[in-house]
Formats: sequence, structure tokens, C-alpha cells
Amino acid sequence: MKKLFCSFIILSVFFPCVYAEPSHITKDGNGGYIVTYNYKDKAKKGWYVTGRAELSFLNWKNNYSSDYPLIEEEFNSDEYSFEPVFGGSLSIGRTFNYFWRAELEAGYIGQYTDKDAGFEFSMSVPYVMLNGYYDFINGIYVGVGVGAAMPITKLDGEVFISGDRTETGFSPMGSVMLGYTYKLDDNLVLDLRYRLSGFNGTDQIRNFQYVNDGDTTIYEAYLENDIGFVLDNSISLGIRYEF
Repeated sequence: MKKLFCSFIILSVFFPCVYAEPSHITKDGNGGYIVTYNYKDKAKKGWYVTGRAELSFLNWKNNYSSDYPLIEEEFNSDEYSFEPVFGGSLSIGRTFNYFWRAELEAGYIGQYTDKDAGFEFSMSVPYVMLNGYYDFINGIYVGVGVGAAMPITKLDGEVFISGDRTETGFSPMGSVMLGYTYKLDDNLVLDLRYRLSGFNGTDQIRNFQYVNDGDTTIYEAYLENDIGFVLDNSISLGIRYEF
């Protein structure tokens, strides 16, 4: 009898605990249930990887100069505004404390090409960034990034006789970001991001030959292209995989 009584006591304590409603489920006044979730019940912590396709709109100025005697020393300055180029990036990151993320991003701002005065100019920009983000519970996030850009410029054409065809620079790069994420399933997240970033361009010199009117002597002159600050407005769409 004592064993039966003890078994009854154990079952009476155990079964209510097993079948009790979870803390996020409560009954309403009509006999139904109300389900509530804390953001932390769904948010993940840990590592993730992201791949992005990016459209950049670049703004900069080519400051050309030369010692060619028939023109002024500063003979041309081309301004480029919101020139579109395609690119992309890959990043690996980690989420801390549900709201904060940090990631390392390696990307490429696609090549822009322009023909001018008998030669061809082009520029592309690989870069590496360390980004920090704060995620709001509604999917919106803000972020900042610091890193380095390696702008690559080319001056190409039959007029040139010497000098490096390709020049690679190195510049600090900074950015601010605003984005929105949408969870596709437990591991995949759709990521839409706007980024405003800036860096400095390159300084490149090439030599060319010319002949003055009525003169058979061949002269040599230089052409220098000094690119100053480059502003990049970019919009990217990415897929993030959370482990």
C-alpha cells in the first residue's frame, strides 16, 4: 500500500511538469492560447558566411598633367559622377550577444573603362574590410567598416612608349552601412545593404612621343594621371548562411 501511495505522489508531481504549457504559451479568457516569443528565442549566435552581388556608383576625378609644350601643364581634368560598375564580395563573421556582429569582408568593385584622347583608361578596386554591425529586432541593421582598398588603374594606347601600363595603389578605406535582413529558414538569411565608402586613387605616369609641325625631330613627353578621393555608393544583395 505504501508503494502504491508513493507511486501516486511521484506521478502527480511528474506529469503536470511534463504536460504544462511552455512559458511562451498562455491561456486567454476565451479558452484559447496566446503564443509569445522573445527575440532571443529565435536569434542565433555563432559563425556565418555571406556572399554578395553588388552594384556600385563611383564618383571621382582624373587630374591629367603633361609637359607637352603645345598645351597647358594641367591640360585636362575629367570628372566622373555615379558611374555604375558591378562587383561582389565574400565575408565570414560571427554574431555576439544576439544584436552585435563582426565580419571580415573581401570584395571587388568592378572595372570601369573610358576612352579619351587616343588612349584608354580603366579602374577596378579590390578591397578588404573589417565590419561591425548592430541588428535591430525588426530586421534593420546599421554598421561601420574600416579596411584597405587596392585601386588598379590602366593607361593603355599606341601613343605610349614607356611606363607601367598598370598601376596598383594602396589606400585606407572607410564605410557606413544601412541594411535589412529577412530570414528565409533556420539557416538562410536574405541581406539587402546600402554602403557609402571612400578611398584614395592612384598616381600613374606614362611617356609618349610627338613631332611638332614642320619639324622632323621626335620629342618625348609624359602624361600623368592623379586620381584623388573616390566615393562609392553601393547597393548589394546577399545570402547569409548561419551555422
